[in-house]
Amino acid sequence: MGLWVNGNPGHPSDSYPKGQKYARKDDPKPRMVEAYFFFFAALKDFFVGTAAEDLVGGNHSIEMRLEECLRSMRSSLLVVVIDLDAGDDPQVIFETLNARGQPLLPADLIRNYIFLRARRDELDTEKMYEKYWRHFDDEFWRDEVRQGRLNRPRSDIFVQHLLASRQGRDIPIKHLYAEYRHWSEKEETKLSVLEELKLISEQSQNFRRLLAPETDDPIAPLATFLSVFDVSTIYPLLLSFFEIEPSDEEWGQIGEVLESYIVRRAICDLGTKNYNKLFLSAARNLRREGFTAQNLAQFLKSQSGESGLWPDDNLFLEGWVNNEVYRPLGSGRLVHILSKLNQKFGSTKSETLKFEVRPTVEHIMPQNWQKHWPLQSGEKGMTFYEMQDVDQTDQALIDTRERNRVVQRMGNLTILSQALNSDESNLGWSEKKPKLMAHSLLPLNLQLHDQMEWNEETVSKRGVELFGHALEIWQR
Repeated sequence: MGLWVNGNPGHPSDSYPKGQKYARKDDPKPRMVEAYFFFFAALKDFFVGTAAEDLVGGNHSIEMRLEECLRSMRSSLLVVVIDLDAGDDPQVIFETLNARGQPLLPADLIRNYIFLRARRDELDTEKMYEKYWRHFDDEFWRDEVRQGRLNRPRSDIFVQHLLASRQGRDIPIKHLYAEYRHWSEKEETKLSVLEELKLISEQSQNFRRLLAPETDDPIAPLATFLSVFDVSTIYPLLLSFFEIEPSDEEWGQIGEVLESYIVRRAICDLGTKNYNKLFLSAARNLRREGFTAQNLAQFLKSQSGESGLWPDDNLFLEGWVNNEVYRPLGSGRLVHILSKLNQKFGSTKSETLKFEVRPTVEHIMPQNWQKHWPLQSGEKGMTFYEMQDVDQTDQALIDTRERNRVVQRMGNLTILSQALNSDESNLGWSEKKPKLMAHSLLPLNLQLHDQMEWNEETVSKRGVELFGHALEIWQR
């Protein structure tokens, strides 16, 4: 071990210093070195002691303490030493030893498989590991995150998406190692060991950019949007795009196409169930036609049927004005949409507004409207229980049901930089409007200042007005 070769076993920190004074974290050390540090510190405490604690067994002679220490090490510390012959491969032995022990992550098995082949090809495995794999052993990749109904290490999810991007098909996550070997050994797609390592290294860093982008990264807007809308099934397609290294401008266009497609479908309540197959199909198509934003748009426009349709302007308008979007979209997605709209109401020279705290979605006409918001007929609206006991043709019942739908539509929703309390939120319009304006000076809300009343007609009118801006943002 390097500590002994350096001839300085008594001072390990000289051979492996902790790192620079202002470094974010210490340089990683080999595990054998970490083990040395641990036992060195433990033995020092036992024989020398610390300022805070009395010496353990200090009333016994040094000879007796040495004998006790040696006896403990012989009986309690077990070390396995395996002598390899010239033809033995340590990677194969490593896999064999772990076959019945602690399950290895697929990434561990893939690493062993790659470096086994590298050793057989007489490549410099230490340099290859340091250059292409070390970052992939970071704890970030072992952290478990939710994938569907299960929690999986990030490394598993990355390998699944990588294989899907290369093959254009769904990859079962339970059999990642077998799937990787199958892909790696296919003659028509076979890469050299070095090419495989480069691919994994580059794409793992690209995948990390999608999960945790830097603010100035050109893919940050798209990555943030996909996180908010929870569309991870698109990652194989994006990994395929990364291979051609698009320009910043091209990434912007790719993001605009995908955001328009996803937002329009979300507003029209068309669902995401088929996204996995759809985006894999897009990856196969673009591998033939070329990975460009234009080809991606053409592919999405060619889709038909509810599972893949990119809604045109007429369908988008229908969904925008009439659909009850609040519950299916949820707060996070609506904050994104309304924040984009808010920018359209600002000056063209103004910078993008950044909220210190995420704004909240507010129903202009509250969800609990019955107390302070009479129906347009002047009658009081019905509660849920009252609606169960009247004739289905009762006009007040019909009007109450319609209002309950209107309340959840886009024209009745806005965002506030500071939320109203429940009492303020449920006030009638004449009392609520000044509270609303006091809690938010966002450009999106300034138009509400001149509204003398708020009802079904004004909700519909505002919905149409907002849609004009939505068409500019989410073009097809």
